[in-house]
Amino acid sequence: MARLARLTLPGHPHHIIQRGNNRQPIFATAADRQLMLDLLEENARKFNVAIHAYVLMDNHFHLLATPQTADGLPLMMQAVGRRYVRYFNDSQKRSGTLWEGRYKSTLIQTERYLLACMVYIDLNPVRAGMVAQAREYTWSSHAHYIGLRTDKLLTPHPLVWALGNTPFAREAAYAELVQAGVNAGQQQALTDSALRGWALGEPEFVKNLQNMTTRRVSKSVAGRPISGKSSRSE
Repeated sequence: MARLARLTLPGHPHHIIQRGNNRQPIFATAADRQLMLDLLEENARKFNVAIHAYVLMDNHFHLLATPQTADGLPLMMQAVGRRYVRYFNDSQKRSGTLWEGRYKSTLIQTERYLLACMVYIDLNPVRAGMVAQAREYTWSSHAHYIGLRTDKLLTPHPLVWALGNTPFAREAAYAELVQAGVNAGQQQALTDSALRGWALGEPEFVKNLQNMTTRRVSKSVAGRPISGKSSRSE
């Protein structure tokens, strides 16, 4: 059976996960991580993709991004992936594949899940036990949104601007969201939807998406609740 094409539509936020083959590390040094960020910045600009949030873990990374064209996101990920693998293989004196197949992604409903997805991304290192608080982790977008540094890779989404009338108000409001965290159901929904490629949102959102593409956007009836225990950190 042919594999399902990725669900990619311009103007919608996408949650993206790229993992190392067999969960192997994809970063060995700080320089590796910085190169990944530089490649993302260069190619996001080239292919007209707005990156709203990110985290670089040891063996995978997450992005939250909105492409402005139908092929912008896959072209960006292809360019970044190819150049990074060449660099990493050369620097580590290795050969062969680095990624666990193609990247995983799906669309999320902006109003319901965009801020939750940002929080989920920020808290990945906390869930993994790497740090006690999101602000302690260098390789994520969290520091930008709480005012600790300016990250030129990022394009804040309008929902972030709506958090407050001043930079201080927005930073404080976002810090409160991260402190509150995401519940187990949201965490599982955000992980599963990206890995499986099904759109994440309310029934009407999913129905409207289906009207925009011939690609099936949900596994079951739109709006069927996602249940079960929380998945481990991804």
